[in-house]
Amino acid sequence: MRPLAEIQHDFTGALLQARQQVPAAVAQFTTGRSRERRFGVYRNNVKASLVATLTAKFPVVHRLVGEEFFEATALVFIERHPPRSPVLAEYGGDFAVFLETFEPAADLPYLPDVARLEWARQRAFHAADATPVSIDRLAALAAGDLGAARLVLHPAATVVVSPWPIVSIWTTNTFDAEVRRIGPDRPGETALVTRPDHEVLVSLLPPGADQLLAALEQGAPLGDAMANLPDAFDLPTTLASLFGAGAVFRILEGLPA
Repeated sequence: MRPLAEIQHDFTGALLQARQQVPAAVAQFTTGRSRERRFGVYRNNVKASLVATLTAKFPVVHRLVGEEFFEATALVFIERHPPRSPVLAEYGGDFAVFLETFEPAADLPYLPDVARLEWARQRAFHAADATPVSIDRLAALAAGDLGAARLVLHPAATVVVSPWPIVSIWTTNTFDAEVRRIGPDRPGETALVTRPDHEVLVSLLPPGADQLLAALEQGAPLGDAMANLPDAFDLPTTLASLFGAGAVFRILEGLPA
């Protein structure tokens, strides 16, 4: 008798690959067209559930391309990137990378970054809970201590940088009954995704804010994190956006020993 793991591998592969035949472990119990039809029903149900999962996780991508195009795209993605975990909440992380090289979507170059934004929202929703701190906590520090303060980012905080206006695209396709046209002349945008309480938020950050957050995430003090930023960088607006969106949940005073 073949090992169970081998039988399961063949069964899973046949489910997600339309061109594969009914696995031998199943075929031995049925015959002829009945075998193909029964397995085909199960295969279609599995794929339909995965398409529905992707639709729920990427609603703006779905709206941008339409029902038929999204379903066809999702089916190709499912075959190339089958689930690796029984937890459906973890499925879809490769969708943005897949869209980058998916030729039928080449005319929509902003689509992968919109998918990244939507996946960041999924990650934020399932991230660990943490209570954010108020900007008043930072304002209470003495002027000489600000540079040494280290801002610890909320577990749900993620930054998505794009040469495309992804925040504007996501916003109008999420909240507007009639989608606003976002012209090709619009500059790129940096999105901040957070979940300070129970609701996932998407905020627009000033240009260059991603560099600041990358340094803070590495544990750099605020003074060091600001060192390589351009002179025109809008620090007050950036800090107000970070704290206002609940992206900071701890402030460590002084440099580590």
